[in-house]
Parts: sequence; C-alpha cells; structure tokens
Amino acid sequence: MGPGRVCPVAICTATPGVSKQDIREQIWNHMEAQDIADFPRPVHHRIPNFKGASRAAEHLPGLQEFRAARTVKVNPDAPQSNARLLVLRSKKTLLVPTPRLRSGLFNRITPPPGASGQALRRCATAQGVRDFSTPVGLDSSVLVDLVVVGSVAVSERGWRIGKGEGYADLEYAMMVSMGAVSERTPVVTIVHDCQVLDFPEALLEDHDLTVDYILTPTRVIATGCERPKPAGIIWSKVSPEMLEKIPVLRSLRDRERRAGKDVTLRAEPQCPAPPHTVRTPQHTPQLGTGAPGAACGSRTRQARPVRHRRL
Repeated sequence: MGPGRVCPVAICTATPGVSKQDIREQIWNHMEAQDIADFPRPVHHRIPNFKGASRAAEHLPGLQEFRAARTVKVNPDAPQSNARLLVLRSKKTLLVPTPRLRSGLFNRITPPPGASGQALRRCATAQGVRDFSTPVGLDSSVLVDLVVVGSVAVSERGWRIGKGEGYADLEYAMMVSMGAVSERTPVVTIVHDCQVLDFPEALLEDHDLTVDYILTPTRVIATGCERPKPAGIIWSKVSPEMLEKIPVLRSLRDRERRAGKDVTLRAEPQCPAPPHTVRTPQHTPQLGTGAPGAACGSRTRQARPVRHRRL
C-alpha cells in the first residue's frame, strides 16, 4: 500500500443484508475518526471533502478524455473545487449543476475577461459559481464531453454510491433526456482512497450512475465498467414530492409527455396520519427509493424525535 493510502479496515461490506446507507455511514464515520475529512465538517450526509482532494483532481488533465473535451460538467461539491479550476485553466467550458436543481439543470461558468490566477480560483469556488454563472436551459443545444461527479463510495468496477438524495443520478438522466450526453460520455469521480471498496452489485438500481474513471490522491483507476448507464429519466421512480420541488423536472416531464412518452409517476398511496402524530420536515426523497405502500409505515417513524450525534 503506497504513501497516503488508507485502508478502511472498519468498513465491512460483506455482511448479509448490508445496505447503501450502511456503507455511507461507515465511510463517513471512518473519514471523521481517521481525520481524513476536510471542511465542511462533519462530512455526514454530504459528498465528503477530504485531505488530498486537490491532489486527486490533478490527475484529471492526464486523461485523454479530458484533453479532448470541450465542455465539462463538474458537480458543485467541495472536493471537486480543484477539478473546476483545472477546467477553467484549460479554457474549456465549465458547467455546474444548480444546487439541488432548484432553479434549473446547470449553469455555465463564465470568468471575467482576462481572468487568471486568483480570479479563476475564485470562479471555481461555490461563491464564484453563484457570481459568474449563466443558466443553461433545457432547449440549449449543449453537448457535454466529460462528466465529473462526487461519490461517497465507489468500487473499482465502477459502481457508485452517492449521498442518498439521488441528485447526481437525476442530473445525468436529465442530460440524457435533453441530448447533452450519451452512453459514450465518460464519467469520472474524485474520491479518497478509503472510499474505494468492494460492495455487491445487487445494491445498484437501474437509475444508478456508474463511473469510468476513479481519481484518488494516489491512483487513477480505469474501471472498464460494462453496466449500462441510465438511459433517461425513469418516471415511475419519481415521486410527486420530487416533481414539486424541482421545476426543471416538471418542464422536462411536460416535454416528454408531448413527445408521447409514458411519464406516469411513482404511486404514493394516501395513508391517514396516526392520532397526535407530529410530522418532522423531510429531505427530498432519493430517486427510486421507497416502494409503493411503504409510506404508511414510514409516517410512524417520522414522528420520532430527530437525534443528532455529536462527533
């Protein structure tokens, strides 16, 4: 094991019945306990930032797919900050998804004329993404040559686990639907070595995005993944709640309905709330999670107080 490599000895994916959430929790706990995590902390419920993220991103220009790319989409999370900077320094078009898809699919980052050095570095930050961006609409004839996503865990076979909200999967599916990417568009993820581990392919679903390259502080892994990437939005796995929260998703659904596609949403039976139940606010559901009929049982659990762990 080379310098900087950290073996996640505390992470066990061979346990019968292990879930994606089990793996996420073990990764987050390990990164905090071993002080691998970096700001913002704690890394729980995030795409975790980590010490060495900038070094991992420095492998990106060495990829032939990056050198040939003209337009690169990079997620807005902290560990991909240097990846965004490298795209700008290479004078390529940088697209960054709108956080939680609240106001659109993604934005084009346009640095000020003559920007270099510190100015480009600022454009690559979260604040810079807000200050120097132009929205890209669904009808824009944009072609993305390379996709960079964050991960919580990833296997050398290219199987990926995100933070559990499904946004990266949804962003990719929406890009497929608008013709911005195809099955040949390479997908790269940037993670710490401890986030690379084996887990069962059975955990993956049809909407889960896979990756072609994994960049860590010490390695470049070409996964050779043969599992098909999502071929578009699977509307039967989209909930009415998610549709309500994401206006651009509603626009895309209208467009696909007019094209004659089946855009029926996931069934969500209405269940009466138990007496004296106080409902707590819920996060946006993960694309494709939950089974019809499961909502009734989950409401009782929602009534329990939310407990925050002190790290």
